[in-house]
Amino acid sequence: MIDGTAMLGKLVKVTVDRPMGSFHPKHQNLYYPVNYGYIEGILAPDGEEQDAYILGVDQPVKEFTGRIIGIVHRLDDIEEKWVVAPEKLSFTREQIQEQIYFQEQYFQSEIIV
Repeated sequence: MIDGTAMLGKLVKVTVDRPMGSFHPKHQNLYYPVNYGYIEGILAPDGEEQDAYILGVDQPVKEFTGRIIGIVHRLDDIEEKWVVAPEKLSFTREQIQEQIYFQEQYFQSEIIV
């Protein structure tokens, strides 16, 4: 496991398994307005590969390389999510929160930027 805050600003490649416009495989009412996937080879606290939201990409993609601009630290869950964006883009904490609300509304979390 890697401390997410140590990864802020680093470039990573995200494999997208829930592209923008798709629905969660188990929770059919959960719609993904952003690309969402995982970072191969980095294990999260849940024992699975590290999950990541991709912001600033306006179409569905299969994979994406970008910079980690935020860490979503869930206070009531073992997981944290990383927020990845194109190298030249940045988002405020509020902008990140707004774009990931579709899923994070179900958790108590803080966003570290």
